Order: sequence, then C-alpha cells, then structure tokens
Amino acid sequence: MRVLILGGTGFTGRRITHRLAERGDEVLVVHRGGTRAELPPGVRFLHTDRRSLADHAARVKEFAPEAVVDAYALTAADVDAVLPVLPEVPTVVLSSVDVYQAFVGLNTGRELSPVPLDESSELRHDRHPYRDANLPGIPADYDKLDVEERWLPRGAVVLRLPMIYGPHDGQRREDIILRRVRAGRDRIPVGAANLLWTRLHVDDLASAVLAALDHRAADGQVLTIGESSTVTVGGWFRQILAAAGSPAQLVRVPDDALPPALALTGAPAQHILVSSARATALLGWTAGDPAVRVAESVRWHLANPSPVPWSEEEAAADDAALAS
Repeated sequence: MRVLILGGTGFTGRRITHRLAERGDEVLVVHRGGTRAELPPGVRFLHTDRRSLADHAARVKEFAPEAVVDAYALTAADVDAVLPVLPEVPTVVLSSVDVYQAFVGLNTGRELSPVPLDESSELRHDRHPYRDANLPGIPADYDKLDVEERWLPRGAVVLRLPMIYGPHDGQRREDIILRRVRAGRDRIPVGAANLLWTRLHVDDLASAVLAALDHRAADGQVLTIGESSTVTVGGWFRQILAAAGSPAQLVRVPDDALPPALALTGAPAQHILVSSARATALLGWTAGDPAVRVAESVRWHLANPSPVPWSEEEAAADDAALAS
C-alpha cells in the first residue's frame, strides 16, 4: 500500500512510519521539520509545510497514495489546506480526548461527565480551548473538533487519543518521576494521586492506525482508543519506580502544598477514563499490557535521559512539600 503521512517525523508519526515500512508499505512523509535520521531506508520525503502542499500537487499525484494518515492536524486551516490536494482514499486522522467536556472539568476542577468516556460522551461546548494558554507549539486556533468536522465527511477514521507515551516522547511524561530518580530523591511528594487518566503506548497507537487502514468497518467514524486497563496516577508512578528499580517512596502531602510539576496528583473532580470498546469491535484492535508497556518506555527514557538537569529550585519545592 502507498501511504502518505502528514507529520511523520515526530513522536507519533515516527512510530507509524516505522510500522508501515516494517510491513512493506511504500511511505511518503510530508513534514516541515523533525529528524529523518532514524526513519527506515526507502521512506520518501516531501519537505514542506502542510499549508503549502498545493505547491507540490504534482508530487502527490505522482506518488498516487492509496491511503493517508494525518498525524498532525491541529487547526481548521491545517485541514483546509490539504483536502483539495489529497485523493479521497482510506484515511486515518489523529484527534484527542480533549474534545470531550470532561476535559473542561479536569482543567476547572468540576465533574462534568460520567466515565468511561466513549464516542457518545458530551463534547466541549466552547472552541479553541488553549487560546489564552500560550503553550509551546499550540496555536491559538487549535481545536481538534474543527479537524474532525472537516475529515469525517471524507470518510476518514478519527482516532481520539488519550495521553500517549513511549520512546521519543517530546513531553517525556515519565520524567515527572524519572528526573527525581536520577537526582537520588528517595521521597516524592504526592497528593491523593487517585486521578484516572487513560494512557496509551505509542506502539499501540501505531497498531490502531494500521488496523484502521486495513479495515473499512470504521470509515467515517470516530473511535476513542486507550490502554486495556488504567491505574491511578499513583499506580502509574509506582509502575515507573518499579521499572526503574528505584526504592523511592511516594509520600502523601496536602494538595495545596504540592509543587506545580506534581499538581496532577491532587484529588480530581473529573477523571479522563476512556473506553476502547468500539475500536475493539470494529477493528479487532486491543492494546498491550499497560504494565509491560510502561516498563518498555521507562527503559528507553533511562537510556535517553532528558538534557535538562535537576535543579535546586525543584529540590527546594519538593522539600517544602515534604516538610508540610
């Protein structure tokens, strides 16, 4: 199969590209940056911003994609720029569980939706949720709802993703614990640590993308995907510590004493627990064992540590929380 990937050199796109190449598909990666050094030989590249894809319509036509993966559409304009250039072929689009009203509840300390979340759960009422957040790499007009509304009429399969982790994760989600392990901290302050927030290893995400490309049962539909079972944030931290071989202990402190980096361990009003039942039924897809996946991810992050050193300010914030 000839597959065109929009955004195939970053975290999630890189793994999808690898999986496609490993099984023998021809791949054309459209990217504006990122590293190509670790991608498989034989993968083709078109270096351009997606909003300039129309300038390369002849190259896309020459490749004649039989399928498309959109791994990095963030805004309505991102989709509007590519739809006229791409053929109407089986397509998989990566979205996010931040389209749900529950995500508003998580950010505002209110219980707004029952869990588990699935494709029928209430969506956000307001658009552009990060307009005033000034988050790196997130434009003010970011909204996955806008992305979904443009791709679904084309028959795309939209995958709503939870927290994705694994090798090459730019957000280094396990580092909330691993940087303390590397610093030799033997006590880590946490709050109630009972938040249920579904996660998913990047390789399981890639498997879901391949399944959606290979089956037509989900065309034009939304699928919420996540790990097979979810432990609390505290349970996840303990999995990370165990995988790292660390004897460090989680120490309960008052929520209002938590350092900002550990704020997610406070007692939540809203959980982000998702169900993958529809994806399993339509695609036959299931995720791997979460405990095994966490261990795999931790091993990679230990071998590829963050270049940002542990700071005296972080140590002081943890010590103050522990003293409380």
